[in-house]
Amino acid sequence: MTRFIFITGGVVSSLGKGLASASLGALLQARGYKVRLRKLDPYLNVDPGTMSPTQHGEVFVTDDGAETDLDLGHYERFTGVSARQSDNVTTGRIYSTVIARERHGDYLGATVQVIPHVTDAIKEFIATDPGEADFLLCEIGGTVGDIESLPFLEAIRQFGNEVGPERAMYVHLTLLPYIPTAGELKTKPTQHSVKELLSVGIQPDALLCRADRPIPPEERRKIALFCNIRRDAVIQALDVDSIYQVPISYHAEGLDGVVLRHFGLDDSKEPDLSRWTGIMERVRKPEGEVRIAVVGKYTALLDSYKSLSEALAHGGIANNVKVSLDWISSEIFEGEGTLELLENVHGILVPGGFGERGAEGKIAAARFAREKKVPYLGICFGMQMAVIEVARNVAGIQGAGSTEFGRPKEPIVGLMTEWLRGNEREVRSSADNLGGTMRLGAYECHLKPGSRVRDIYGADVIFERHRHRYEVNINYRDALESSGMTICGLSPDQRLPEIVELEDHPWFIGVQFHPELKSKPFDPHPLFSSFIEAAVTQSRLV
Repeated sequence: MTRFIFITGGVVSSLGKGLASASLGALLQARGYKVRLRKLDPYLNVDPGTMSPTQHGEVFVTDDGAETDLDLGHYERFTGVSARQSDNVTTGRIYSTVIARERHGDYLGATVQVIPHVTDAIKEFIATDPGEADFLLCEIGGTVGDIESLPFLEAIRQFGNEVGPERAMYVHLTLLPYIPTAGELKTKPTQHSVKELLSVGIQPDALLCRADRPIPPEERRKIALFCNIRRDAVIQALDVDSIYQVPISYHAEGLDGVVLRHFGLDDSKEPDLSRWTGIMERVRKPEGEVRIAVVGKYTALLDSYKSLSEALAHGGIANNVKVSLDWISSEIFEGEGTLELLENVHGILVPGGFGERGAEGKIAAARFAREKKVPYLGICFGMQMAVIEVARNVAGIQGAGSTEFGRPKEPIVGLMTEWLRGNEREVRSSADNLGGTMRLGAYECHLKPGSRVRDIYGADVIFERHRHRYEVNINYRDALESSGMTICGLSPDQRLPEIVELEDHPWFIGVQFHPELKSKPFDPHPLFSSFIEAAVTQSRLV
């Protein structure tokens, strides 16, 4: 029997509902339960695939090719449970489904309304395919009080009534702001947030109260009294030095016990938190430090590279070192005399991106890494720019460029027109819609025997997640390899270059896929572990 936990947020946005959901899932796992996590997003986009990274943050891609909210990355990193397309839905997708059903005649001529048609579609999504999960945690995006969230709140209210309190629980995340002039934490915003929830018929069963200092007993008593909730269910969620401390902190405050008691389950046995205490031991007591320059185009909002920054931290955990990141806009390298910013770093990473802006700066960063023998990892667009750099400056191919930016004389990188997914051929053209038309999800890649990446992975065949429209042109393979850049990873049909590496370099690798999406603190991705290991070696040379 699957039990459902709904996580909502109030007072302000960006309180960390995704981390709270992921951490609670990790705690339930530590007690031996199977979990699955889902996200309901209230925006009208069908998915975040066409949204600006600097507005919404990164797009997290699942194995089955869904473009989803970045919180699904937290879910995977904390629980190790691979997310699926069915684990993220938006208002846009819900309305698209309802309208399609109406056009098909499924509602038998009824007037289509938010209640019951939209709310029924939301409930259907919530309950779809929980698998063997003992607990399904469902996060509601946005902030209570937002007009966009109302259909979702009404849907989870109905859902809780239908399955009963023995199978449904509501957890509400709020903020207790500290007012320096008053010298105290204020509970009124939390009271008003709970009142807003009550106005739509939802009584929270537990409160997670974010605060930057301990909540006095009297304030917790006041919250419990005015919010009609048990005192032990008022959980303080204090700021911590690492997100991987959150499950430990939540357990110390009793959150998992409150959840189990709500469902009438035994909470006497302590969870096994050794995974998290071991991670925190390495985070807090590193044996060294390396500095990595991340040369990207969306550095104005670091959530644009959330999985990337976490994967680099995981590489640090694997090597027991602290990884410090220099976030550098690639556009500044398009002027003269700016590459000195890279002089003292121990590794350079050029991440994915779309469009021409900042492309020449990324090419300049790749050239610096190649010539100065600095460890380099190019991901997706970062691989393509590294290939263009070698084509121009080593192979002597004048006019080498990408068709993403126009019509170069030598299209080293071009638009993908067809590829295989399993036994099916997928076809795209430049006239297609932008949303959902890229090469998305996990694809097979064959590694070249004797290559560096073959040694790093310890396997001949790997599966990695993709999100791209353009590819390195296989017709330039001979020219690139004669210049020292080996294509060492290929699609099964040998047509799509997936990985390149430089032969005469300490560590220079470009990958077409996104390895950061599969990295976890307790299972660091091998590419990031190896990259940080190379940076450690470089730090001893600088």
